[in-house]
Amino acid sequence: MDKNKSIIKYLIDFLDYCEVEKGLSSKTQENYTRFLRKFFVWLKDTGQEALKPSSLTPEHIWQYKVYLSRHIDPKTRKTLKKTTQNYYLIALRSLLEFFAEKDIPCLPSSKIKLAKDKADKEIKFLKLEQLSRLLSAPPLSTIIGLRDRALLETLFSTGLRVAELAALNRDQLRIKDETQDIETAVIGKGSKIRTVYFSDRAVKALRNYLKERKDLDDALFINYRRGSAQSASSRRLSVKSIEDIVKKYVKIAGLPVMATPHTLRHSFATDLLNQGVDLRTVQEFLGHSNIATTQIYTHVTNKQLRDIHRQVHDGRKF
Repeated sequence: MDKNKSIIKYLIDFLDYCEVEKGLSSKTQENYTRFLRKFFVWLKDTGQEALKPSSLTPEHIWQYKVYLSRHIDPKTRKTLKKTTQNYYLIALRSLLEFFAEKDIPCLPSSKIKLAKDKADKEIKFLKLEQLSRLLSAPPLSTIIGLRDRALLETLFSTGLRVAELAALNRDQLRIKDETQDIETAVIGKGSKIRTVYFSDRAVKALRNYLKERKDLDDALFINYRRGSAQSASSRRLSVKSIEDIVKKYVKIAGLPVMATPHTLRHSFATDLLNQGVDLRTVQEFLGHSNIATTQIYTHVTNKQLRDIHRQVHDGRKF
């Protein structure tokens, strides 16, 4: 590989690296291509298309961030959201990580700081008392209630994304009467495989639900709409259906937060950190490719540590 090319000419090499060494999906590669082309366009527009990796400076990064913050989206006629700006910055940071991996002199990827957004700090999660109310909300007298209890328990126990939950099949879980906890592999974003773990509570809820299943559908969670039994297609719950189920029990439980399946994922991660689990382990549990994604939860735990310090230390009398 020629290590003296302009940044723009490394795109193909970078995509090959993403596919072969990082194992990223074609869709992820398409996204990286789209996001990086924005940077390449900026370089050309500013007369810097010949810029080499070794010549990239923090000032270039700053000017590009200013460009992104002022860029008008031709479709919406509005400036880019902070989250959208960060997609472009994350792609550029990945390119710099590629340069470092290939020993191509360049600015460290750590020099690219993501755009700050107030919403980043507003991670919605449920306190233990709220979780207890939510998980206990489904009635256990009907098959639908048993399904919904198992669904909620699974979301909190595993930290699964809603699409990952919807994709679960019965044959992934070997639950017997004596089974207490289990684990299974799921395929997450970017076709990345990870192991998820089901607690004793979740296993018990799943066992009670599956014992009442009389159908042969492969899906773990199915719908019970009228006429669905006669349908030739699978009765697998859709992502939208799961979201509606969670919203239903949030209202029944009388929670002040409009929780979603992702709120339970946030609650799962926050609970782990509060129990002393390190950030890298939580990253593995959640299936995050980048530790920076997991770091959003430190906003929550850091605040709780601050509150504990204020309560314990500030109240001390000498």
